[in-house]
Amino acid sequence: MNNFLFVSAENDAIPECKAGGMGDVVRDVPRNIAEKGDKVHVITPSYSRLHRNGGTLRTKLNFELRGIIYTAELYEVIPKKEFANIHHYVIHHPEIEAGDIAHIYHNDPKEPFFNDALKFIIFCASVAEAIKKGAFGKLDVVHLHDWHTSLLLFLRAYHPAYSMLEKTRFVYTIHNLAIQGIRPFHNNYSSLQNWFPNIPVDYEKLKDPRYEDCINLMAVGIRLADAVHTVSPSYKDDVLKPSKPPEFIGGEGLEKDLQLADQEDRLFGILNGCNYKNIRVAEKGHIYKNTIRAIFQWLQQESKKYKADFLAHTGEKVIDILEKRPTFLCSSVARLTEQKFYFFKRSPEAFEQILEKLLKINGVFMLLGTGAPEYEELFRDLSYKHKNFIFTNGQSEDLIDSIYLESDLYFMPSLFEPCGISQMLAMRNGNPCYVHHTGGLKDTVEHMHTGFSFDGNSYGEKIKHMLEGMDTAIDVFCNDQEQWSRIQLAAKKMRFTWKKSVDEYYLKLYRL
Repeated sequence: MNNFLFVSAENDAIPECKAGGMGDVVRDVPRNIAEKGDKVHVITPSYSRLHRNGGTLRTKLNFELRGIIYTAELYEVIPKKEFANIHHYVIHHPEIEAGDIAHIYHNDPKEPFFNDALKFIIFCASVAEAIKKGAFGKLDVVHLHDWHTSLLLFLRAYHPAYSMLEKTRFVYTIHNLAIQGIRPFHNNYSSLQNWFPNIPVDYEKLKDPRYEDCINLMAVGIRLADAVHTVSPSYKDDVLKPSKPPEFIGGEGLEKDLQLADQEDRLFGILNGCNYKNIRVAEKGHIYKNTIRAIFQWLQQESKKYKADFLAHTGEKVIDILEKRPTFLCSSVARLTEQKFYFFKRSPEAFEQILEKLLKINGVFMLLGTGAPEYEELFRDLSYKHKNFIFTNGQSEDLIDSIYLESDLYFMPSLFEPCGISQMLAMRNGNPCYVHHTGGLKDTVEHMHTGFSFDGNSYGEKIKHMLEGMDTAIDVFCNDQEQWSRIQLAAKKMRFTWKKSVDEYYLKLYRL
């Protein structure tokens, strides 16, 4: 039996520990490993809250940071569903605090990554000590996820107390290369020197290629891991090239590191899977009721009080839709960020043209999400202006399930997309997707076969083709129901199984 440890900022196998697609991956991959008869431990920070959900204290961990002894606590916690051979843990320390994004990450616009670096330094040091102490038994593979966990590789390479980690294979998955965890080497509370004053620093191995006085924690993962993994084959191809935003998002300054990893046969592009069993099954016909229910729930939340007028305005629009059901429902579910909606933020007039096209066929666009304030404000303003734009500015699992189930067309205009899970969830229900031809969206949606896509060699071309592609999708829906049905059926037949992906993990990443 092989023994694995997954180290991540998110884990959707336990309650209230998810902000994005990483949480889905860290939930599903261990289940598929366990089905092979192997054992998996999954660990995240507690964020000063998760250990309270029936957590059992397993051990206390003592280690040195900032020249003083820190004590953290390792708790085993109860998952949403029990699976044999999987154990879930959280690390509690008072300085590992919940952030304002999904009660996980901090949004630090003045000094990016300041607070997150603090909590993940303490978390990684705690995990290193737990491994050393044998809390998970003898490990064959440690699988790290994004920059939040890459400091374990720094400790393995440079900290004399953790040199024994060299005996274990470390795999590093890149979920989003754009977020790199860059912090100063010196002269800052959130600097490397402050937390590890007695560890010699190899500046060449650790520095950011653009800011030589800073450590780049994403680069640390790429440079020091035994295997590096991008979450789709096409995203791997993309990141080996330099970025030229907004026309192309590639290696984000780390393309040379990634090229070297590829030359050393350490870089692999393996598509994320989608869950096709043990899924929440929504009931059709409830999307607008679920919208109203979500709005009433949000109105009762203190944090949503300042949005009360907008929520009431949205509810009123949904009541009107209940009286005159739309013929065509186009939808999106996503965090409101530059990655997901850059095209709409830069060219709101293009989005308004899409709304006008939909209005002509009694169509509605429904968007659900929270995120950057400037994006929330943009979509609230557009919702006030357009009666066929339903912007549900919150999070609701029931409503999300209804959107994936009942949409006619699911829209993902992502500027870049490492893999994407939303298009797989929509296709699982037989709903065609309309996507920007980039990253993992290239690997999952085929134009005029399982959905629709747009691209272009310049920003202007992309916007032009995005509008023309919407015309194509609407025309097929309205005038060629036979072809639309073929596309729906082809989308529903697609299977991006975790079993296939995990088999590749064993062969290429884990070398088992």
